[in-house]
Amino acid sequence: MKRTTIIVLLMLCHFTTYGQANKFFRQAVRATDLNQKIDLYSKVIDLEPKNLDAYFYRALAKNDLGDYNGAIVDYSKIIVLKPDADTYYNRGNSRFSLKDLMGAKSDYAKAFELDSNFIDALYSLACVKYDLEDYKGAIEDFSRVIETVPDQPKTYLLRASAYRAIESYKKALKDYTLAVLIDPNANTYYNRGEFFMTINYYQNANNDFSSSLKFNRNNAFAYFYRGASNLLLGKYNNAVSDFYLALKFDATDFDALLGLALTYYKMGDITNAKLNLQKAKSIISPEKDVESVNFFTNTYWFQNQYFYFNNNIKALLKL
Repeated sequence: MKRTTIIVLLMLCHFTTYGQANKFFRQAVRATDLNQKIDLYSKVIDLEPKNLDAYFYRALAKNDLGDYNGAIVDYSKIIVLKPDADTYYNRGNSRFSLKDLMGAKSDYAKAFELDSNFIDALYSLACVKYDLEDYKGAIEDFSRVIETVPDQPKTYLLRASAYRAIESYKKALKDYTLAVLIDPNANTYYNRGEFFMTINYYQNANNDFSSSLKFNRNNAFAYFYRGASNLLLGKYNNAVSDFYLALKFDATDFDALLGLALTYYKMGDITNAKLNLQKAKSIISPEKDVESVNFFTNTYWFQNQYFYFNNNIKALLKL
């Protein structure tokens, strides 16, 4: 009789614990405050130490709160007991947030290994390979993503950037163009335009920046780059207009000021050329007088249009 009573009491205790844990879990799911969620899931885990769902959702809440290390600990507990693709993927996200790129790469790869249909894991793996400068590996993975999901322009843009990094410019241009064809918007036109600038296709770049600005007139960079393309094409009045539009967004944009200085110099307007050069110099080097082209090493012009810039700035500095 006593033994039966003990068994009944143990069963009642088990059901009471289960019911209380279930109550806390439901409350956690409904909670909107992340700290409250974490507290409630912790109560579930105290009552049911092997409740892997509670660990998983507590990890998600910790990650969203910025406690990436705490999230990784919870995900790792699940992986030790019952590894699955979702947990590896989410631990990869937390590791990526901590700049642990190798750890993130390993987790994304494992997630895709466990679930070959997990395209988000493959996409993330490609992105982290890109960040690790494994451009060929990134291209392979982006290509596999594209085979499955061929209508996402961002994947083409990223693969184009990887092709660009290994100087495979024809393939890069093809991908930039595919992105435009799939979704002709401000971003796709802008990215292709910026690429055209790097390969000195200034008229093509000019056309793309104009198309981009039709969709979004608040992109200061598009005005600057279109201004630069106009300058290099000899369309000086258009260049002046674009550089001033760029400066409306940021009056301290020394690249736009240098663009104006160069444009006015080419137009023979020495007064405005010197004025804008002085403004740029005061921003780039407020305490030292700019005497050579080397003071402009951090500018777009020095880094991307060196010969054109060098030939003209030397004459400007002597005025």
